Amino acid sequence: MGLESFTRNDPIFADESVLRDNYRPTELIERDAELSAYQSALRPVINGAPPKNIFIYGQTGVGKTLATRLVSDRLLEDQRQYDDLEIKIVSLNCKSVNSSYQIAVNLVNTFREPSDYIPSTGYPPSRIYQMLWDHLNALGASHLLVILDEIDSIGTNDDILYELPRANDNEHVDDTYIGVIGISNDFTFRDNLSARVKDSLCDEELHFPPYDANNLRHILERRAEKAFREGVLEEGVIPLCAARAANESGSARMALQLLYKAGDLARQRDAVSVCEAFVDEARQLLEEGKIKDELARLPVHSKVTLRALTNLHKAGETPVKRRDIYALYLKLCDEIGSDPVTDRTIHDRISQLRQKGFVEADERNDGISGGSYYLYDLRIIPEMVDEALDLQ
Repeated sequence: MGLESFTRNDPIFADESVLRDNYRPTELIERDAELSAYQSALRPVINGAPPKNIFIYGQTGVGKTLATRLVSDRLLEDQRQYDDLEIKIVSLNCKSVNSSYQIAVNLVNTFREPSDYIPSTGYPPSRIYQMLWDHLNALGASHLLVILDEIDSIGTNDDILYELPRANDNEHVDDTYIGVIGISNDFTFRDNLSARVKDSLCDEELHFPPYDANNLRHILERRAEKAFREGVLEEGVIPLCAARAANESGSARMALQLLYKAGDLARQRDAVSVCEAFVDEARQLLEEGKIKDELARLPVHSKVTLRALTNLHKAGETPVKRRDIYALYLKLCDEIGSDPVTDRTIHDRISQLRQKGFVEADERNDGISGGSYYLYDLRIIPEMVDEALDLQ
């Protein structure tokens, strides 16, 4: 049987793009209170006053980034009616950077032509910041808002979160008011900031809570009107997707992925409708994909540690003590030509693997003679680890 023709005769989807991650909706439903608070926090800007520094909290998929885009777009549109305002907004996703220095470099390059970009290393920090202040002074804008999405990616290297909010007070930037909007999935990130950054950055904090099942059902219903052909969704599909996502994460992204995958499965099977069975299958496939992605992103020595435990599991030698995992870890490091780390470091790596749900531990106590210790075993199927880490 050869290839079939590509056609636009899709019996399930009318416009599947509205369920995809890269879709850019023009509204954010079930977030009226958060949008109102966001606009209130930015009101000093439209009044020509110095902006507040805003910190946005909330887990993945609860509308933080979309809200920021919608509110920013509205602010830029509404400023046109005021002659004394010229608001500029610069947005940077910090996921690909890991330090204040790298953020400063990226901000400098935002104001330059590609042919004049500065490299990511080689300059002293003071020189990078002076370049940034020179660009900001040359803007000629009344306000500059710097949006730093996934700001927790920079860890404890938080100098940029002091320098930017204090740029006016420290007389680095004269005629342009500078404001910072930080967006984070990590609720503990602020606790780890230095005292001077806490004082400078967080004038206003906004929290985006997880969506509940009713919220998610309304979101899915609105998207489904555009995404699916009339009558193909069985009655229980959207409520089931909403309930699954609400129970596991409260993420609209997860709910949309689940609905889209269920529809895609129906299309693959030449089904005439999307039923609840496709939702259950989609959930399992998405969970497996998420685990494989997490496995693939593990640091090298975490991968080797997990490989050691997986091999012990396959040989029927689990549960095992940490020393047995470490002994095999050392052999595997020798096989791949990698310098091993200490037993204590591997203890930390195993703890991280436990937190991710890949490893389980059973505490034992042999009394005075043996003391307390843990026995470890693999918590996910070894075939999944084999596929993700290319184990043999």
